[in-house]
Amino acid sequence: MAVDHDEVSTTTIVAYAVAATVLFGWFLFGWLVLRQGFVASVGEAAGAGSALLVAVTIIGSYRRNRR
Repeated sequence: MAVDHDEVSTTTIVAYAVAATVLFGWFLFGWLVLRQGFVASVGEAAGAGSALLVAVTIIGSYRRNRR
């Protein structure tokens, strides 16, 4: 089974950096502004990150099957 090793585009790297920054901001907002606790804020940010990964996986699968 051959694996295709395409380079990761700059747009993809920027999108991941933006997503990481937004998730970190969401964590800080919950922890420092809403004062909901450290563990709850980590869990909420991790849940949002997981949902984002699921969305990226579904979109990527759809785009790959369309080709």
